[in-house]
Amino acid sequence: MILSPSLIGTPQLDSWLQFHVDGRVTVFTGKAELGQKLTTAFAVIAAEELDIDLRRITVCTAETGITPNEGYTAGSNSVEDSGTAIRVAAAEARRILLDMASEYLGEPAGNLIVNDGEIGGRSNQQRISYGELMGGKRFDREISPDTAVKDPDRYRLIGNPVPAEGFEILVCGLPHFIHDLELPEMIHARVVRPPNYTARLSKLDDTSARSMRGVIDVIRNGDFLAVAAEREEQAVRAAAKLRTLAKWDDGAGLNSSIDLFEQLKTNRRQCLPVADGIPRLAPAPECAPPPAARTLSATYLRPYHMHASIGPSAAMARYDENGLDVWTHSQGVYPLRSALAGVLDLAEGFIRITHVPGSGCYGHNGADDVALDAALVARALWGRPVLLKWERDDEHAWEPYGSAMRVEMQASLDDDGQIIHWCHDTYSDTHVARPGNQGEHSRLLAAWHLAKPRKAPRPQPNMAFHGGIHRNADPIYEFPDTRIVKHMVEGLPLRVSALRSLGGYANIFALESFMDELAEELGRDPLTFRLAHLRNPRARAVLNAAATAANWRQAPRKEGHGQGLAFARYKNQKCLAAVIIDLSVEDDGHIQLLKAVIAADAGQIVDPLGLRSQLEGGLIQSASWTLKEQVSFDGGGITSRDWESYPILTFMDVPEIETVLIDRPDQPFLGSGEATQGPTAAAIGNAVFDAIGIRLRRIPFTPENVQKAAMLS
Repeated sequence: MILSPSLIGTPQLDSWLQFHVDGRVTVFTGKAELGQKLTTAFAVIAAEELDIDLRRITVCTAETGITPNEGYTAGSNSVEDSGTAIRVAAAEARRILLDMASEYLGEPAGNLIVNDGEIGGRSNQQRISYGELMGGKRFDREISPDTAVKDPDRYRLIGNPVPAEGFEILVCGLPHFIHDLELPEMIHARVVRPPNYTARLSKLDDTSARSMRGVIDVIRNGDFLAVAAEREEQAVRAAAKLRTLAKWDDGAGLNSSIDLFEQLKTNRRQCLPVADGIPRLAPAPECAPPPAARTLSATYLRPYHMHASIGPSAAMARYDENGLDVWTHSQGVYPLRSALAGVLDLAEGFIRITHVPGSGCYGHNGADDVALDAALVARALWGRPVLLKWERDDEHAWEPYGSAMRVEMQASLDDDGQIIHWCHDTYSDTHVARPGNQGEHSRLLAAWHLAKPRKAPRPQPNMAFHGGIHRNADPIYEFPDTRIVKHMVEGLPLRVSALRSLGGYANIFALESFMDELAEELGRDPLTFRLAHLRNPRARAVLNAAATAANWRQAPRKEGHGQGLAFARYKNQKCLAAVIIDLSVEDDGHIQLLKAVIAADAGQIVDPLGLRSQLEGGLIQSASWTLKEQVSFDGGGITSRDWESYPILTFMDVPEIETVLIDRPDQPFLGSGEATQGPTAAAIGNAVFDAIGIRLRRIPFTPENVQKAAMLS
């Protein structure tokens, strides 16, 4: 058995499972439930291996000191890492319990059968349950690396639809999120932010704010300014008052005098060649196409994108003699604990972090920042729980954005129409600036504004396999000569960090758009052209499955209607996904998505309903990025501070979606949460070209940008 990274880091069996006297089993995971139904998947995996009813399983998620330290819930790694760990842990526990039952029942373990957690023999009527054998006790042993898991032909649960619990809470708007959390003697707080990144608080007379009804305190520490009140509406009113009272030195403002995409090309940068998904500290070679070959090139652009969480970030904190308790929707409770300890000069053991769902969370949004905000206010108001919520303006203006990118493609073709030379240059800021232990520095927002600030560390190139900028830059297609270079650009204007799929979204958009451009140059069908450069049988199966389901290029042509295709294997090792989009383009440039087909291979399918939700949700979010979203700013700061200036996809914009799943029970679980992000963007762009003959290389594809592209074509 190959152990997952999570199991290697936490090999103790008791860290993953606890058996109770009443027959219930608690499964522990360091991953956070963000709406991706991972708790359902983990419960199914454990129940399958243990042969107990699914309703006996409780999944305990991300809490320091309670659950394993699995770092961040990110990168489509949860089922692969934590799910595999839980699977092996449950198989090990079952084996141990059968050995214990064998001794008790006087029958060989191989003759025993398990039915809903009760173990019985074939030769007598005696039974003994998991709870009787192990309830309340510890295993006190590590998991064996050669533990055998259940054979797929014996599955009862894995691969079958499992209705997720808790949907009625969301549909009915019942209390569920951290925003709804209530504790005795709880108070409310708001933060007053500067107008921009470089502004400093020069003058404040807070007398009138302190005298407002319900106000408990105004907290100032350097340029950090917050107010606490007995009731939420009182905190909101007091914060509004403070905004009128606070005088700010605007500082240098944002660097907006030079076009963003020009900055990506001309700013100082570090250039690193990439091979097999890994950058190297070596000189980057020049892109030198073969002489006399037919060579094409194109440049693709992606703006800054927001996480745009539907509910602004929030956190609860309480500081007393027992320690600092923080309730948060952070995706990494252990790294956040380390980051808070550094800023607050506390021992990590003094801090307890508990994950609570947030209303919109994927990637590194404001969840970690607001946790420090709440902790700072709680430290000033000893003993009372503080619920601190950001407002929409805070969320839009201060969250870390998804990085802007510039991707330059070049390819050469031989006389037979095969790609013989391939160049991919991708320019971007870092894509990972999550908090953790940064020593004298900090990546938490409020830490930069304190009287004794901890500045953000200088970003360093991500050297991991398919890390930030270079994620999915190297193609899965088989070309005889490839050159991939990542350019880590310095001095860009906005704060950035992890947004779903990181650099994979723009890299796949560029790569798969360019594959279509090459096919068009040759007069080839885009599907046939891809298959001619693709030997991986699973990849070919996914493409063909999507084409069959979408009736690829078989329907009668309609004016202004088009069909586009794109494909990728996320990180070149996770879920394989093909997306086909049918759309129409109106005379004013408005793009209407009509139908989307997804075909995906995520290895062994645990929960098909959850997998469909992940793939379809990724498509919808990517469509929103591609058609509508971009952060706007000027020298004074962020200007897209509400839903009017930063529009997102609406229900009316969502197309009909058909999803085809290819189950491979003999293969490992493959992460799928971000598999459709990149293919969706390229499929839309390719469909637009099919509809109106205009190639869109700059996201978003707003009517204005479509019209500009038409004028330039």
